[in-house]
This record gives sequence, structure tokens and C-alpha cells, in this order.
Amino acid sequence: MKDHSVKPYYVFSPELRIFHWVMVVSIITLFVTGLYIGDPGYIGTQSEEPTFAVANLFSMETMRYVHFVVAFIFVASFILRVYGFVINKGDRLFPRPWTSAYWTGTVDVAMHYTFLRSTHKPYLRNQMARASYAFVYILLFIEAITGFAMYYMIHPNGWGAAIFGRVNAWFGGEYTVHLVHHYIAWIFIIFAIAHVYLSLREDAREKNGEISSMFSGVKYFHEEPEDIGDIK
Repeated sequence: MKDHSVKPYYVFSPELRIFHWVMVVSIITLFVTGLYIGDPGYIGTQSEEPTFAVANLFSMETMRYVHFVVAFIFVASFILRVYGFVINKGDRLFPRPWTSAYWTGTVDVAMHYTFLRSTHKPYLRNQMARASYAFVYILLFIEAITGFAMYYMIHPNGWGAAIFGRVNAWFGGEYTVHLVHHYIAWIFIIFAIAHVYLSLREDAREKNGEISSMFSGVKYFHEEPEDIGDIK
């Protein structure tokens, strides 16, 4: 008789889960306010200090203020991500392309995602997901430094300006920095759509707690995951 029991595996720390939801809210807010800043539908008043009166809710200075505040909060939240990385092995599930397991796992999951296989082996975090999240972190770094480069153009004093003041020159000029910042924001939105779809699909087909794991930190499997050694 087939064993239908499942075993829980604690994977993600509270720090990673908090960071994940801060990132979700931050990216949505930054994308919406960023689009407005790039192409405002309503300019509103142009006072030096932001105002949150209803009539000025969609003013440029208010949108810029919200954009900058959320950006600083999001960058500060990386402290949680780094701390989780240090204390919990489940927060270190990044790709290891120098191993054969990475390539065989990538092929296994890719064939499942393209409907060439009905299922794939059980993974705490599959290799394609590991690679995509690592890519997102690289993009987040570029998005942050380009954003701060633009911010410190209008706040040219202090240590921040000293650190990020050279970024415009590194990228070949302010215009290029704006373009890079803008296009990466769109990549995040495309990634988010794919991420939500694949996470829901995985949870519905495998019933392993893919969605709930970002609340509880726990995933469930009928069989021992292939990458169980990464958290032991």
C-alpha cells in the first residue's frame, strides 16, 4: 500500500520571510511611484516639502517622497536577509553551477515546466528557482545603485553623494542610468508575474506548501528532497 504521509521540512527563517514580504510591498510601491515620476498624470503643487493633503496626494513631490522612503526601507531590509543567510542554511539555497546536480536538476525542472514531464523530483528549492533568485539579487543591486545615483544628484552633499556620485560616469552618463533603472523595474514585474504563476502551479500540482512556506517557513514532501543535504 502506497504511503501518502508527508513530512515537514523547516526551510526558511523568519528573517527571510519578513524580507520577502517587505520586498513584495516595496517593489509594487516603487514601480507605481516610479512610473508616475517618469510620466506624471498630475503635477500638483511644487513646494519644497511634501504634503499629504488629499488634493496633493498625487503631486510629484509626494510621489518622489514615497518612492525615496520606500527605497531606503527596502535597502535597509537586506539586513534581515543577510542575518537569515548567516543563521539558517535554508536561506542559502543559491545555485551551484559548478556541480552536476545543478545541471541535472535544471534539466529535470525545465522539462516539467515545459510539460515534457508530468512531475519532477522533490526539491527544497529547485535549481531553476535558485538561479532566477540569484539573478534577481544581482538586478536589485544594480537597481539600488542606479537609484541612489539619481537620488544623490539632487542631494549632492554627504557620504551618500561621495559613494554614489561616480555611478553616472561608470554607466556612461545620467541618461543611461535612468534607462537601466527603468528597464530593470520592468524586468522585476515580468519576473513577479512568472514567479506567482509558477509558485501557484507548483503548490497546486505538488501540494508541498510552496505558497504557505513564505508564511510558516515549512515545506512538505512525501519523499526526501534531492537537495536535503543543503539544510543538514
